[in-house]
Amino acid sequence: MNRIPTGIMGMDELIEGGYPENRSMLVVGACGTGKTIFSMQFIYNGVMKYKEPGIYVTLDERPDLIKEDVLRFGWDLKKLEEKKWLKIIDGTTAKSGINEGNKEFDLEELGHEIIKEVNAIGAKRLVIDSIPALGFNYNNVNDIRKAILRLSYLLQRTGVTTVFTSEIQEGAHKYGKYGVEEYVADGVIVLHYMGIGTQSNRTMHIRKMRGTKHSEDLHPITITKNGIEIHKLEEVYEKT
Repeated sequence: MNRIPTGIMGMDELIEGGYPENRSMLVVGACGTGKTIFSMQFIYNGVMKYKEPGIYVTLDERPDLIKEDVLRFGWDLKKLEEKKWLKIIDGTTAKSGINEGNKEFDLEELGHEIIKEVNAIGAKRLVIDSIPALGFNYNNVNDIRKAILRLSYLLQRTGVTTVFTSEIQEGAHKYGKYGVEEYVADGVIVLHYMGIGTQSNRTMHIRKMRGTKHSEDLHPITITKNGIEIHKLEEVYEKT
């Protein structure tokens, strides 16, 4: 099985070298757990470390704000766009119904836009951030589930390795907001942000990864000046 390395420090050794190629991964967690950084780091590392173009679809936050936020890690996304190594697709205006012509959100149109850009830059990596944002455009949960399934099947035809993000409440006994994401995805990575007294800790665990022998441990993570780093428990104990 071909692997697509994330390039995230400490991650790839936990999943036999990277995500299975042309599969979909789901990165879930509560607010503030680092989902956007984790997924953008996958795209950025793809370009900088492995010369693999990537596409980032934002349904939650405006692209200019994302570009501004990740500059703290030294990630100049504007430069990558200019060189055609990266394409950021803004789905926020479509979600709000204020895109060109004031048309309503159209999932099929978004899917075709993604395919067009994949072909245009030869993308190997794709991020959809985030699944719950799709919920604003549908009247009931069943319609949202159908939309997620349609989008997932459509993306399988592109040949890219996809990362979806989704938000869940901390401590929830489920791995997707709508009860379908975790079954559609080939891998599920859960990010936690736990407060204990005056201390707070971020951790990560891999709930599933099809076709992969993976770590089942809870791993501490830190957000550094270079992005997210994943550690082993023994490393943390040695430092303390």
